[in-house]
Parts: sequence; structure tokens; C-alpha cells
Amino acid sequence: MAIASNLHLNYLNVNLNVNILVLVLAASLDYLLGDPVNWLHPVQVIGWAIAQFTNGVMMEDPQSNQRIPLFTPLVMKFLGAILAISIIWGSGIAIWLTAIALSQVQPLLAIAFSSILLAACFAGRSLRDAAESVLAVLQIDNLDMARQELSRYVGRDTNNLSEGEILRAVLETVTENAIDAVTAPLFYALLGSMLFDYGGVTLAIAYKAASTLDSMVGYRESPYTDLGWFSAKTDDVLTWLPCRLTVLTLALLSRKPVYVWQICQRDANQDPSPNSGWSECVYAAILQVQLGGANYYRGILKQKPLLGEPIEPISPSKIAQALKLTRICFLLWVSAFISIMAISISKY
Repeated sequence: MAIASNLHLNYLNVNLNVNILVLVLAASLDYLLGDPVNWLHPVQVIGWAIAQFTNGVMMEDPQSNQRIPLFTPLVMKFLGAILAISIIWGSGIAIWLTAIALSQVQPLLAIAFSSILLAACFAGRSLRDAAESVLAVLQIDNLDMARQELSRYVGRDTNNLSEGEILRAVLETVTENAIDAVTAPLFYALLGSMLFDYGGVTLAIAYKAASTLDSMVGYRESPYTDLGWFSAKTDDVLTWLPCRLTVLTLALLSRKPVYVWQICQRDANQDPSPNSGWSECVYAAILQVQLGGANYYRGILKQKPLLGEPIEPISPSKIAQALKLTRICFLLWVSAFISIMAISISKY
């Protein structure tokens, strides 16, 4: 009985060590390489599957040249739930089965496969590269080129943005995506790594699937109002906890947690999203800048709530500081996880 128990503990320790190794390799790959150009990204595959489903339940209206649902609102809501559940669960299970199958053939193949895919879930390097590409053009005082470069990363109209508005757009992109693209996937990677073999990449991919669904169909506007409702709610729910943990971590790192939390409580809830307002507001409070305001989307004015106090102007150094805060938060979570797991393993 004791021998069987020891063998079981050794098995758990070995597989936990594998999960930790995958996590460390993935974090290193993202920091060093990001997303290499021309490599197939898992989000592209997920996006293709979502697009195929969407095309099957919508059609082009020849009169308005806009897409319209093929079914009643109730049926579209049901189909939206089926879409979200199948994409999220299907993505996670497919990756997990592949990793397990590879581990039976050659464990190193499974580790490499899982590390590369998990690195693709972390967008820290890509977020940094995107921000720096716009700032690099601004440094040579070429506003037209900066506007064009910015248009690759944001949905707002960029044709007439001033330098200050470009800087605000970059900082808002960096802060809003800090959670969706960096800390939330990491949260699920850490959770999965504690639960089962290759669980880190499995849950991280599942979260990325939910995030991709939200970005593609999770709109309140027609024609996605009914089809995307389940995807939007699912992403909100899955992001809620990692968002608050990120806000708490950053507030503590700022050394003024009470002030930061008060600003977030005052301003963040004004945003219709339960998460993006908090994500942007915590950075605004720490950096002592103000985010939000007037943005144009396809010529239509949309007024976003003002977040934070305009104590200091938004500058390239503020954007660099925001990126640094995200990186420190990421490393802190990884380090804390490894330390806790190391202590747990040593007890056995």
C-alpha cells in the first residue's frame, strides 16, 4: 500500500514538474520571440472555425449589402450558445488530446508542442512590439505614418488623430489588452497546471477561444446581437476574476493601493464592460493620467467614460511604464506559482 502511494506521489510530482517546465518555456518563448511572422497562430484556426459557423447562420442582404440572421432571435441565441460551448470546449479538448497522444510517443514532443502553443496564448511581446512600432514612427514626427501604423492595432478611426490622441490610443490598447491578452491567459495556465497533465495549455487555449469569440461575434449591435450574446457573457465571466486579481496586484505594486482602488471604484464601473474599464482604470490611476473620451468608429462618435485624473500628460514614457507593470505582474504570478508548487512537492 505504501509503495503504491509513493508511486502515485512520484507520478504527480513528475507531471507537475512537466507542467511547470511547459509554463517556464512558454513564458520565455513569448518574451524572446513573441508571435513569429507567417507562423500559424491557434487564434487563426479558432477564428476560421467561428467564421465558418457564422457564415452558415447568416446571409448577405443584396439590398443593404449587410449580413442578416437566417433564423429568429430565439433560435440565433440558441445557436450562439452552441457556437460558444463547442468552440471553447472543442479547442481545449483537441489540444489536450494532442498533447497526451504526443506524450505517449515522445514526452519531449508533448513538451515542445504545449510550450509553443502556450507561448502563443501570451501576447506580452506582441503587445510591446505593437506599441513600440507606433512610438518609433512618432519619434520621427511623421503623424501620417503613425496614424497608419496605429490603424493596424485599433478599431477606432485614426485618420485625423493628433499626437496626443495617438498616444492615448496606444496606452488604451496596451492597458485594455494587458488582461485579455496577458494576465487572464496566464491565470488559466496556472490553474490548469495545478489540475491535470498539460492543463496549462488546455485551459489557456480554451480561454483564448472564449476571447476570440467575444471579439468576433460578441457585439450588442446587429447582426450579432443574438448570436453573440452567450460568447460576450462567457468572456465577461471568465475574465472577471483574473481582471480583479490583476488590479489588486498592480495596486499593491504601485505602493498606493488605497488610492488606486478608490479611483477604480469611482470610474471603472462607468464603462459598460465589467472588465475593460477596470483594466484601463488601474493603469490610469497608477500612471496619474486620464484615459477615455471621444473616439470615432467608421465616422460615428462614441464617448467613452473618463478614467483617472489628468495629473500628468500621456507620453511614451508612460506607455513604457504600463508595459513594464504588465511584465512585472506576469513574472510575479509565475514566480509565486513556481514557489508554491516547489514547496508542495518538497513536502512529499
